Amino acid sequence: MRRVWRVTEVLLLPTIGLGVALAFAPNRAAVEIHVWLIVALSLGLLAALTLVRTAFPSSDSPFIASLRAEPVEAARPQALVRLEREVSMAGSTAFDVQYRLRPALIELAAGLVFSRRGIDFEREPNRAHAALGDDVWEIVRPDRPESTTRLGEGITAVELERVVNALEAV
Repeated sequence: MRRVWRVTEVLLLPTIGLGVALAFAPNRAAVEIHVWLIVALSLGLLAALTLVRTAFPSSDSPFIASLRAEPVEAARPQALVRLEREVSMAGSTAFDVQYRLRPALIELAAGLVFSRRGIDFEREPNRAHAALGDDVWEIVRPDRPESTTRLGEGITAVELERVVNALEAV
C-alpha cells in the first residue's frame, strides 16, 4: 500500500502538469501526452534504479579496495634483521665485533672475492687481502687476535662505513 502511494505521489505532479497543459492547449494533446509519458517513464526508471541500488548496495571492486587499504608493511627478511642487530651490537663492545659481526663479514667477504675476482679466501689469503683492502682485512683476517678486554670499544660508525665501502668496491 505504501509503494502504491509513493508511486502516486511521484506521478501526481506530472499528471497535474498534463491536465493544465491539456486545459490551455487542447490542440497539442498528442505532444503533451508524449511529454507526460517520457516524464512518467523517466521517473519509473529512476524508481527502478533506486530499488536495484537498495537491493544490491554498491561495494568497491577488489582493485579499488586495495588502493584505499592501508599498505601492509612487508615483513623484513630475518637475515637482514639479524645483521642489523649484529651491526648495532658491534658498535658497543669488542666481543660483539669478534663473535657476532666478524663471522658475517668473513662470509660476505669470502663470497664477494670468490664471485667477483675468483679468489679463494682460505687458500689465497694474500690475494684476498689485496682485493679487500686493509680496512676489511683487519677485521676478517684469519689470524686476527682477540681483544684483551671483552667489554672494549666496538667498531665505530666511520670504521664500519669504510669496511662497507671497501666491500662494495670489490
